[in-house]
Amino acid sequence: MTDLLLYTFIYLSFAVLAVMISQRAGLGSVLGYLLAGIAIGPVLGFVGKETESIQHVAEFGVVMMLFIVGLELAPKMLWQMRHKLIGLGGLQVSLSLFGITVVAMLFGLPWQIGVALGCILSLSSTAIVLQTFAEKKLMNTQGGQSGFAVLLFQDVAAIPMLTLLPLLGVASVQSEQTDLLSGMDGWVIALVGVGAVALIVMLMRYAVPFSLQMISRYRIHEMFLVFTLTVVVGIATLMSLVGLSPALGAFIAGVALANSPYRHEMESQLDPFKSLFLGLFFITVGASMNFALLKSNLGEIIAITLGVMALKGAVLYGLGRLFKLNPLSNKLFALSLAGAGEFGFVLISIANHSRVLPKELSDKILLVVALSMILTPLCFVIYEKIFAKKALKDEKPVRANDDIAHTGEVVILGHGRFGQQVNSLLMACGFNTTVIDNHVEMIEGLAKFGIQTYYGDATRPEMLKSIGLKNAKMLVICLANEQASTDIIHFVRRHYPHLTILARAYDARHTFDLHHAGANYIIRETADSAIRSGRIVLEQLGLPRDKARELSKFYEARERHHLGRASYLYDPAVSVYDNDEMMNLIKDLREETHEMMSAIRRGESVDWQEDPECWTRTKKGIS
Repeated sequence: MTDLLLYTFIYLSFAVLAVMISQRAGLGSVLGYLLAGIAIGPVLGFVGKETESIQHVAEFGVVMMLFIVGLELAPKMLWQMRHKLIGLGGLQVSLSLFGITVVAMLFGLPWQIGVALGCILSLSSTAIVLQTFAEKKLMNTQGGQSGFAVLLFQDVAAIPMLTLLPLLGVASVQSEQTDLLSGMDGWVIALVGVGAVALIVMLMRYAVPFSLQMISRYRIHEMFLVFTLTVVVGIATLMSLVGLSPALGAFIAGVALANSPYRHEMESQLDPFKSLFLGLFFITVGASMNFALLKSNLGEIIAITLGVMALKGAVLYGLGRLFKLNPLSNKLFALSLAGAGEFGFVLISIANHSRVLPKELSDKILLVVALSMILTPLCFVIYEKIFAKKALKDEKPVRANDDIAHTGEVVILGHGRFGQQVNSLLMACGFNTTVIDNHVEMIEGLAKFGIQTYYGDATRPEMLKSIGLKNAKMLVICLANEQASTDIIHFVRRHYPHLTILARAYDARHTFDLHHAGANYIIRETADSAIRSGRIVLEQLGLPRDKARELSKFYEARERHHLGRASYLYDPAVSVYDNDEMMNLIKDLREETHEMMSAIRRGESVDWQEDPECWTRTKKGIS
């Protein structure tokens, strides 16, 4: 027990110290963790053989990270990335593997060793690159998206590499972990692998959302955390049992849950654990370096490391040109992925068991992989300090979320053309509002008129928890982003069930989504102006002004009635046009409306009143 506490103290204390120094120097937290590992391992000798065991546990941080990345990627977005995913990713792995193999053979190594080295060194560090992308807010850039596509393909490509390496050796490898498929035929392994992936997708689409819904009803915060961890651990275990990458399984599960209303909650629950395990993983990489071997072969190892990074960088830069990345993004793309990755350690271990690599060479390649991973954060520094220096100088610095000193009776999310009108009316009537937006120029411009607007990302759970919703009387969502509005309502309805929510809707389908999410009042952003425009057209066509007003007012009430009735037949999983029952109802209602309005035009009385219960029985309204 004492040893465990001592090692925990050593890891944590050096991590805090090194990361603080690294961040202060502008080098990022990843390099700080790596330097902390070097300090407690090779330099000071505080830790030893137990590092390898800790690294296996710490690799769970990579699994969590890919699960969270998957949560932020809807299947539609993945489909849009398919060309980069297959084209960029496939060509990068193939060309890098081929180039490293050829260079190894030119130095007199057998082709089997060349292919093994190509597999090991062609992959990049998912953990370091994605963590740094997120830290430096580069994920949504062209270079960041291209880099992510390549990393995702590499995770998939690592699976056949695990199968290939034992075939290159002189002895069959015996897996050190439990694998239910050991010794089975290849087609059986492939079939079970596909079945495992299909099972994960089905569970994420149906069983997990249902379970989360049940848990949310009981409002036990820690149970949400426990269940989320159970899901990720279960996925990793299943994928390991069938011989597949746990990280890949976690990513697939995340993508399957990307459209879930609980994704933000799951992400916020896992994020601290992901950061802790990833930090521990980077420390173990630094601590596992063999400095004695590095010292005796310093020139050779540095030359191999720089040579590999130069070759991969050249391949990446050429592919970036081929796929028409802009010059700055292409430099980010090439520099970020030039190093080797953590999966290289796994492949080196398998290559050793299979006797593909001689012991001395595998030890050197282990150092090459570790050294290139240490150099990867420095590549980001080169990108920022040299290539992006002018661009960064021209751009305004990223602004952190504002601290909200006091909260008003009404919280307004979004202060664009829609939100400004709502806020102006409330302020003119003397009500206090708290307004959140993420457009810096607009916030600074409105401040000149004395209008207080706070900067913040309203899609983040931690931001929503800090803006005073607990004491607010009403939340007004004026965002233009349809999915973000729906996600926010799901989150707020779970955590603040008492709060009255008014939301801006883009169209009829979005109206249904907001209704199902739990909005109390829904305002279609163009409905009022469109009906007023139609009324003017009626007047210009010769109808008396009073009759045009009567018809437009009646039509507006009927439209609310249509949407209210149709909302109870709406299924978010089915296209509106494929929902036959709903389409038939809308057709019938429209025909009924046409007959009623024709009667009004003829001066006849119509015996119809808008049903207030259509929306109020669920305490919702629509306009």
